[in-house]
Amino acid sequence: MNTTRHDLTPWQHPHCFLDRRDLQRQRRTQWVVGLTFVTMMVEITCGYLTGSMALLADGWHMSTHAAALGLTVFAYRYARRQSGNARFTFGTGKVGALGGYTSALLLALVAALMIGESISRLYNPVAIAYGEALGVTLVGLLINAVSAWLLHEDEHDHHHDHAHPHDAHGSEIGGQDHNLRGAFMHVIADLMTSVLAILALLGGQYLGWAKLDPLMGIVGALVILVWARGLLRDTSRTLLDAEAHEELAEKITAAIESLPDHKVVDLHIWRLSATAQGCIVSILSHHPQAISAYKSLIAAFPGIGHVTVEANQCGCEQVL
Repeated sequence: MNTTRHDLTPWQHPHCFLDRRDLQRQRRTQWVVGLTFVTMMVEITCGYLTGSMALLADGWHMSTHAAALGLTVFAYRYARRQSGNARFTFGTGKVGALGGYTSALLLALVAALMIGESISRLYNPVAIAYGEALGVTLVGLLINAVSAWLLHEDEHDHHHDHAHPHDAHGSEIGGQDHNLRGAFMHVIADLMTSVLAILALLGGQYLGWAKLDPLMGIVGALVILVWARGLLRDTSRTLLDAEAHEELAEKITAAIESLPDHKVVDLHIWRLSATAQGCIVSILSHHPQAISAYKSLIAAFPGIGHVTVEANQCGCEQVL
């Protein structure tokens, strides 16, 4: 019996593709969850007491934002804790995309609720205590601005590092952290509806435009629906492996077929996480090289986190 033990590490694939800054993003989001929850409770309570639909709408959709932001934190924690779980074939990098997809659904739900209640208030107006409502909305605006600032630094750093870098061949690498994007979108929606609520309350108090309050609720809801649709589209493409990788695929194909008598017959690229992609390629040649040679060639494209190469020897006499 051969008892010689070999180091198998060089032939094994990594399956953890988490961003090293996910823990920092999680902590920042936790602060935002706390701020959002407190503001939500204050605005809903004062909205009912003052009769302001704009204030109520702001508080209601902040409740779903608080839930969505909590989901964002959960997604970061779950992805990190389960990163070594073998049940996840290619790691937990897509948990963030699932969190972003759920956030988009919550955005769409709250927008629908806002539209329904705003239409009801158009036909059944209620008296509004404009002064009190304005005070609470201004406080909400300030807290939303602070929350946006807390997440903006991470969002800015993410786009700076991952949305635009290119590899040595000129291909754009990396993708979007949909979990972070969903959280940031919820906060921006909070900020926007606070501004709309202030405009509505000012118009009602000083110009007598009482219907401006529910109209602003409808406008805010429609904008949120547009944002939700965009996030649903992008996260769905990631979850269904339907992202566009044509440019990278063409460059990998060109690099391999630059070798004499080589032809790429099958190539698949898909998203593993916001910062990594997987690649499976089948190659045909009369004189195939070692698998390690092809992997080294593909390794020149940063962001490829999992590579599987199939090299087939052609039995025909015709040069490929």
